[in-house]
Amino acid sequence: MPASLKPFYNKELESYSEHFVNRNLQNAWHHLERAHIIGQQYPYQHTYVHFKMLKFGIKIKSAKEIIGQIPRLLLGGVKSFVGKIPVGNPGGANVPPLKSFPIEQGLQEIFAKAGIANK
Repeated sequence: MPASLKPFYNKELESYSEHFVNRNLQNAWHHLERAHIIGQQYPYQHTYVHFKMLKFGIKIKSAKEIIGQIPRLLLGGVKSFVGKIPVGNPGGANVPPLKSFPIEQGLQEIFAKAGIANK
């Protein structure tokens, strides 16, 4: 992950943790999805977010999320490595794993500030 993008990725993970600790699960999940979109081009960061999503599923006892995250955890980083990611996909088990989504304006601005093209 480029150094210019890393602070934005880390901020999303920090926001996730803050909201999770305060049991604001909907906002916590939203920040994990944002971290996923920011990091999905980069194998380590992509895999790490899926690991966090799996842990989230375990903590909230969501069988759907747990089952959905296992293949994503195993294959997400590989897909990043070979450049075959569904751009804009938020990464949760509630969406098809290979479907691309439009990137919200706020994240587009983050990519622009970081000097990352094709977002």
